[in-house]
Amino acid sequence: MPEDRFAQSCAARRAIRLVVNGAAVEREVPVRKLLADFIREDLGLTATHLGCEHGVCGACTVLLDGESVRSCLMLAVQAEGCALTTLEGVARRGELGPLQEEFREAHALQCGFCTSGFIMTAAELLEREPELDEERVREAISGNLCRCTGYANIVTAIVRAAARRVAR
Repeated sequence: MPEDRFAQSCAARRAIRLVVNGAAVEREVPVRKLLADFIREDLGLTATHLGCEHGVCGACTVLLDGESVRSCLMLAVQAEGCALTTLEGVARRGELGPLQEEFREAHALQCGFCTSGFIMTAAELLEREPELDEERVREAISGNLCRCTGYANIVTAIVRAAARRVAR
């Protein structure tokens, strides 16, 4: 009998409602589906990447009610009633957002795999602390891993984006 209960819990589904990148979404999902898989498979938003699937690398970082979370560590049902922002939601009317523009201008990406996680982490940071220096940026992004860039251009891009926000 325990096997039957396990099979039932794996097959259980639940309807969830949330706001994704400004649009209301309602879906029925398996209760054990990861938020990252929901974002990529059910919503077709593929900028959120799965790297380590242990919450270590930061490639799956999204904003949930304005706070950065590792979507590989959360179940989709835990996002019920929340506002979810992915990299696709950072752009404005099909144009790159200021943070994305600074990443491009500073050459802060190479392979691009980690980029969405860095941008989402930086987006939260910029909302909380509009005036930043390199030291604070390095501290804030220390939970995101990049194997290509050496971080210098990523830091430069975030500092420039912060200066741009303050100048507005």
